Amino acid sequence: MKHKMLGVINLIHEPDKLERLTQGRCLATVPFGARYRLIDFVLSSMVNSGISNVAVFAHTKYRSLMDHLGSGKHWDLQHRQGGLFVLPPATDDIQDFNRGDLFHFYQHRDYFYRSAQEFVVITRSHMVCNIDFEKVIQHHLEREADITVVCKRQEDLLTGKARRVKLNEDGRIVAIQDHFGRLESDINSMEMYVMRKELLMEIVETSLAQGQDHLVRHAILSRLDKLKVHGYMYEGYLGVVNTLASYYRNSMKLLNPQVWKELFFQPGPIFTKVKDEPPARYLDGSRAVNSLIANGCRIEGTVINSILFRGVHIQKGAVVSNSIIMQNGIIGLNSIVQHSILDKDVRVEGNRDIRGADSSPFLAGKRKII
Repeated sequence: MKHKMLGVINLIHEPDKLERLTQGRCLATVPFGARYRLIDFVLSSMVNSGISNVAVFAHTKYRSLMDHLGSGKHWDLQHRQGGLFVLPPATDDIQDFNRGDLFHFYQHRDYFYRSAQEFVVITRSHMVCNIDFEKVIQHHLEREADITVVCKRQEDLLTGKARRVKLNEDGRIVAIQDHFGRLESDINSMEMYVMRKELLMEIVETSLAQGQDHLVRHAILSRLDKLKVHGYMYEGYLGVVNTLASYYRNSMKLLNPQVWKELFFQPGPIFTKVKDEPPARYLDGSRAVNSLIANGCRIEGTVINSILFRGVHIQKGAVVSNSIIMQNGIIGLNSIVQHSILDKDVRVEGNRDIRGADSSPFLAGKRKII
């Protein structure tokens, strides 16, 4: 039986250390995996789990977010009842704008009250995974929990940052790290929370009345002894992408066919905004080894262990290795690009030699000419 769930993708104060990659866009719309954006993973997981009413709480730099999501038709969310809602901050006051997520939930409380769903699934956008929320809600009901937190036992987060949590033998959460402190545990919170909508609204109003406005730090952490907060252990692939190093390392993991297959197809497919472009063209003398190459690319040179987004042109004699080249990038004649991240519309002219390092990739911002 499919349970009635309301999806909330919370972008309020989302942690972001991606430097120039998020200079003009929010973390949710950072390009990932040759043709996707980070938000596509959690949004597709919600749709595949039968969630047909999704609110995206936007905060800053959300023009690209609205452009990418549109009406929600690419995720089958353009319904008359329910559908996709992008909810920007409902205030112009800078002090109110900088307040926590509970304040912004309260500003849009009409959205929650008008929704018929009984449960709410609150997530962030930087947890790259493919998860069945129906299993999470089943676990939530079996444990008779007030709040269920999706967790993952994973020591190496590929330099991404996540809150650590501690569970007792019954699976109940007894401690949650505030921000990124020093809690000794190999279990990480995936910043995904399931609860009844009624409880969420009660928490929102009570916390704000007490001068508290952060969901995790104030509302959940302070109630661990009063509410039954349980952990659901997720077993699938997880990439935590909220630093530049974690973006690069998790992108490179996609070149492992096993990881790629699990992340993009199990338990359901990952959807994104569709653009009709011709297939990639490989001209005489070109060579591509262990790479993800999107539609519309034109390959005349050599591509090794790299990710090329739509419309990239690798000219003759150019060699690209261990790099990420975003949409419409051009690598000029006989140029070498290694361990680099080039944002959209970057042009590398002929006979250039660009080399970063695995631990510190070279980064070029949008429309840069090198």
